[in-house]
Amino acid sequence: MFDDFYGLEGRPFQLTPDPAFYFESKTHRKALSYLGYGLAQGEGFVVITGEVGSGKSTLVAHLMATIDPARLTAAQVVTSKLDGEEIVHVVAQAFGLVIEGHDKASALGMIENFFHEEARAGRRCLLIVDESQNLEISALEELRMLSNFQLGSYPLLQTLLLGQPEFRTTLLEHPELDQLRQRVIAAHHLDAMDAKEVQPYIEHRMKCVGWNGNPTFDQRVFAEIHEATGGIPRRINQIVNRLLLLGAVEQRTRIDGTMLHQVLEELTADGTLSLVSPTPSPAAGKEPEEPAPAAQAEEGRAEAPRQTVVVPPADSAAIARLEASLAERDAQIHELQNAVIELANSVEEGAAAASAADRSAEDAAEIARLTAEVERLEARLSEQDRTLRHTLTMLIEWIESGEGQREAA
Repeated sequence: MFDDFYGLEGRPFQLTPDPAFYFESKTHRKALSYLGYGLAQGEGFVVITGEVGSGKSTLVAHLMATIDPARLTAAQVVTSKLDGEEIVHVVAQAFGLVIEGHDKASALGMIENFFHEEARAGRRCLLIVDESQNLEISALEELRMLSNFQLGSYPLLQTLLLGQPEFRTTLLEHPELDQLRQRVIAAHHLDAMDAKEVQPYIEHRMKCVGWNGNPTFDQRVFAEIHEATGGIPRRINQIVNRLLLLGAVEQRTRIDGTMLHQVLEELTADGTLSLVSPTPSPAAGKEPEEPAPAAQAEEGRAEAPRQTVVVPPADSAAIARLEASLAERDAQIHELQNAVIELANSVEEGAAAASAADRSAEDAAEIARLTAEVERLEARLSEQDRTLRHTLTMLIEWIESGEGQREAA
């Protein structure tokens, strides 16, 4: 209704996550850097937590829209309360596998075979698990066991865990999840938006549907919306959606504080306000703890590869060297993957032709050559990785020290 009245091309504040409306707030930009770093590693677990409606699903949808499906096969699971055996079958279904009966061993075998086939085709596998706080501990441990699948030294599965704040607490404190914590290579908690980000957020979503300035918003409305919602995107969407509906009903071209107060009163009367109003949290305003020391170290390094930061011109040479190192490292990873795939295919072909004695020596020599090549590439990759991590650490320390900002100023 209001989209027609204001000449909009769609609904700007729908509650369903849509990557087309992705808004890069400060916390989402940081989370995207952690996700980019984690996916570049190609192994382990990446953990993103946040309040209900904080934008976790939209963030992941935005990320997936930028990934080449020819190089990455992704499957998503939105969980209910699942145990260890159930999660295995749900994962199989998410990757499009049909499991006859309810046999866990058969499901695991088919999943591993699928991962091997994807690796030989040059594709990595990514599992996205939403609402991870609903999983039982046995299910989380089963996901960890799936991360053990390898082709030679090449990991076959990487997992992205999305969850509400209580999942973060479970991951940090549960004594049975120590091994899983050690495999978390990047983690981030999505905070609420700052008060100064509410206006750009609302205007961004309006512009996505052809907003041309009608209606206009009083400046005080943005501050009051932040106070009423705590800066949570979905809560903002609910209130602004009602504001626009009221504006269309009353044929208003300007949204003011009086209209906002009327909407808040209506939401209070019908019980909706309790669903959208922020709830105080003891951890509010505090920097979240890290899952484990190893994960903390990795997270500290995670920002540098992808996060957009303002650096002074004097540091452009360092950035150029860093980008060159990243490009070289990606090329080496791709070369290593091809070598591993070639080795696996040669082993299978050699096994099928084992009865031919005149070829066994030749096959053994070829396998030895490929094995040596893989070891050489792994050694080069390891050295390159150490150099890159050192460069990233120095760059992050330089930026966080404040010297970069002072020089830029």
